[in-house]
Amino acid sequence: MLTGPEVAPAKGAKKSNIYASIVLQNRTMNLIDPELLRTFVTFAETGSLARTARVVGRSPSAVTAQMQRLEDVVGQRLLQPEGRRRRLTLAGEEFVVHARHVLDAHRDAWLSLAGARAHGQIYIGVTQDFADSALPGLLERFGRTHPRVRMDLRVGRSAELATSFEDGALDILIAVRDSPHPMGIAVLGEPMIWVGSARGTQWIGHQVPLALLDAPCAFRSAALAALEGGGRPYRIAATSGSLSGLRAAVAAGLAITARTPRWLGEGLADVGRTYGLPPLPEVKFTLALRRKAETPATDLAMWLKSGLAAQTLSGDAREGRIVSE
Repeated sequence: MLTGPEVAPAKGAKKSNIYASIVLQNRTMNLIDPELLRTFVTFAETGSLARTARVVGRSPSAVTAQMQRLEDVVGQRLLQPEGRRRRLTLAGEEFVVHARHVLDAHRDAWLSLAGARAHGQIYIGVTQDFADSALPGLLERFGRTHPRVRMDLRVGRSAELATSFEDGALDILIAVRDSPHPMGIAVLGEPMIWVGSARGTQWIGHQVPLALLDAPCAFRSAALAALEGGGRPYRIAATSGSLSGLRAAVAAGLAITARTPRWLGEGLADVGRTYGLPPLPEVKFTLALRRKAETPATDLAMWLKSGLAAQTLSGDAREGRIVSE
């Protein structure tokens, strides 16, 4: 059978088809609220609707409603019952990977736009726990997107930092809190653990050898109260005015101390079970922002709140949690 030559579509028709395809895609694509994704990722990391509610600052019923809305949007069951709890379905496990990518892109876009024209100076005060673990990556990323913003970092003890913050010398504070802070924007709750040398601690027989910071110190008070409440004799084998001195005594096996899991590093280990030590309470750190702070400081404080929450949920903080102040 004879056929005529193929006729190429006109340029106008090709453009029209592309436009029609874009219109159809936009009309059929369901846009997803980032808040729904944030709640979903939080559930995936915590494994509990109750813990998710605490982290995102909503009631458990509101979190359940958000999950139902998300399932309606994507057209898939993302959670399924398992006894009294919920767990991710296979579709949920696949979708959480994409949800994380979307939230990362959302944060990157916000940072880039906010930092393009920002300039000024930010004074930050943090305890050693965060200076050694959480902060370097977060500050480095903020600095890349805010090239004209200068950040001055002060690392010290909570009491000293709190005084500087109250005096107006700091814009942002991360420190142990004794009570709700009037300028707090978030609270990070983390477990205290007993930290000792991974190679073993000397002379830990009848009396527990302790390495403690000078008073006042929330960790010192918690350690002494736990041992006295548990009827365990102790002796103060080392004291220091700095965490570097404390770490040296503990790493050398001279004593043990109470800190958070963030303090663990090479040569240090959680020794609570090893030596049958009594449990320690949770310690709360406040993230505070100075009133009437400039826009760059406010942006950094919000970025730290988001970044610390993400680290906590990924397990980097060993069961820590962030809740609104």
